[in-house]
Amino acid sequence: MNEKARYYIQKLQLKKHPEGGYYREIYRAAEMHYVDSIPKALRRNISTSIYFLLEGKQISKFHRLKSDEQWHFYNGSAVKIYVIDERGKLIEYLLGGNLAKGESFQIVINKNNWFAAELLNKRSYALIGCAVAPGFDFEDFELADSNLLMEKYPFFSELIKKLT
Repeated sequence: MNEKARYYIQKLQLKKHPEGGYYREIYRAAEMHYVDSIPKALRRNISTSIYFLLEGKQISKFHRLKSDEQWHFYNGSAVKIYVIDERGKLIEYLLGGNLAKGESFQIVINKNNWFAAELLNKRSYALIGCAVAPGFDFEDFELADSNLLMEKYPFFSELIKKLT
């Protein structure tokens, strides 16, 4: 394991995430509201945030949320984020600190879009922050079934196999 990744995992008390990588919730707003876009009009915290870390060949597997999510770059390697939007269009983002290479410090993934991520440098790590509004709840998290996703988006089957 990359030494800097090990350092952050220990210092930030990160634990394994079901989609891949490591995380720890940092903030959960006390304010609640009903979310019409989520079935059954469930109550959700207004917003939440986590630290998220990918290391080496780890990936963030294709998944989707019922809320928008912002990714913020903090340290390490650039991350390539793949988004399949609701119309079936593939969008690729580079999250990182090198603006001259087209990287961005922050990107937004719209609700209901499938997305996955991987490091550009497989011998490195990336420390990221993720903020979700309305706030994250595991009930609103869906990990992709590779067969169903490939059936729906056959043009992206190689990418889906790689990132599920």
